[in-house]
Amino acid sequence: MPFFKDLAKLFASQGALNVDFAKQLAQWVATEGVAESNVDPVVRIRTEELARVAELHVSATTGLSLTATGRPITVRTTQRGEWALKTLDDWRPLLERLATSLGQGAVAGTPEADIEPDPETELLGGIGQLIVPLLMGGQAGSMVGHLARRVLGQYDLPIPRPKSDEVMVIAANVDQFAEDWSLPVDDVRLWVCLSDIAHHAVLNRPHVRERLETLLQDYAAGFRPDPGAIESRFGELDPTDPESINNILGDPQALLGAMQSDEQRALAPRLEALVVAIEGYVDWVVDTTGRKLIASYQALAEALRRRRVERGDGDKLVERLFGLELGQRQFDRGGAFVKGVIERAGEDGIHKLWRSAETLPTPNEIDAPGLWLARLEIDEVNEG
Repeated sequence: MPFFKDLAKLFASQGALNVDFAKQLAQWVATEGVAESNVDPVVRIRTEELARVAELHVSATTGLSLTATGRPITVRTTQRGEWALKTLDDWRPLLERLATSLGQGAVAGTPEADIEPDPETELLGGIGQLIVPLLMGGQAGSMVGHLARRVLGQYDLPIPRPKSDEVMVIAANVDQFAEDWSLPVDDVRLWVCLSDIAHHAVLNRPHVRERLETLLQDYAAGFRPDPGAIESRFGELDPTDPESINNILGDPQALLGAMQSDEQRALAPRLEALVVAIEGYVDWVVDTTGRKLIASYQALAEALRRRRVERGDGDKLVERLFGLELGQRQFDRGGAFVKGVIERAGEDGIHKLWRSAETLPTPNEIDAPGLWLARLEIDEVNEG
């Protein structure tokens, strides 16, 4: 890869995360090293028209304020490389928290001041401080680059972004998905607009954003890497050989280790409960609106279901880094919760889900919607 040519710049760190390297690698992976064409203005205009339709229907179905800033939502069609760079900027605080946690683990084996230093250990510790920002930049860049080749919009992964009312759609991925499944491309564009605008409305509720950001940050801070394993990997590194660098960058276990920490295991149920509630609710909104608006909805829904099962490398690394496991089991769990609430309390009941921090469901309530309704003292619908 061309960025291996200048090793001095490659190893220059800007803190816990080598952001420049992450961006170079993300763009290279996203574009496969080929210059991208500008998005066709006709595609931009058509997507904006469909976004207005989606905005009206999501607002009517959810009753939520769709705007985070008071300005209208803008759905912007982007290239893969542009999406990757913007996503790295948006996720930077989370990635830097993760890099700090991993960096501390990498140098945890440094000798104490009152112990005679071992020259080899000191060297490994020094390399650790130099290489961890590079490795973390490589992991982040590779992950986001792979995601940019697969995701359709901004919220395929429900990670909050800085407050804004701009939502990104990757035109090339939408077109490719429509072609692969022989679906009308306007139907896919409208589905993406419905899904992303619904996600945007939920994730910009202040208490939802705060809860999810806190859980993600705490999960990232919970990594406890094995210093011995990291030092062993550093021993394999030859700074003059790009291939040895590439081998380490391509292996998430080089930094992350194979196991969740106790702290992460304790957080995982709460993180999953919130995420599956978000995804179950958004699926309900999109299903409710999409059936009325999209002629090919049944075929489109089946194609999207299969796409969820066939997760790519970027999705799997996100699961490992952030604890965001989003397989079919999680989507089914969220869907069952929303369905259970609506069956018992009608749509008025599910609309109370995002009312305040106190109305967010617990892990036990996700699997027993009646418990959630009882805690909120919401009357069940009398079907007699």
